[in-house]
Amino acid sequence: MTDFTDRQRGEEAKFAMDEETAFKVAARRNRLLGEWAAGVMNLTEEETDAYKKAVVQADFEEAGDEDVIRKLLGDLTAAESNVSEADIRTKLEEMTVEAKRQLMSES
Repeated sequence: MTDFTDRQRGEEAKFAMDEETAFKVAARRNRLLGEWAAGVMNLTEEETDAYKKAVVQADFEEAGDEDVIRKLLGDLTAAESNVSEADIRTKLEEMTVEAKRQLMSES
């Protein structure tokens, strides 16, 4: 019985670690996306810092990436930049890879 309990605890710990890692990757990715979008919109350094935080906050509106994409698309459109939803989705994938790379190099 203790073998089963130990295995169950191990699985629960692994699940918690995987969830924490996924959260960190998403938050890092969103900061990177915010920095990219701020550059496209020619924001100042202070505005860029605030914008990166706003993009991270936008991800808490609903599950998945659609809330972040919607925010970026709305803001980039309002800034009259020539960035499409497809461009944002491509950048999202690139930044996901970069966020994972950065987190792995920190470990």
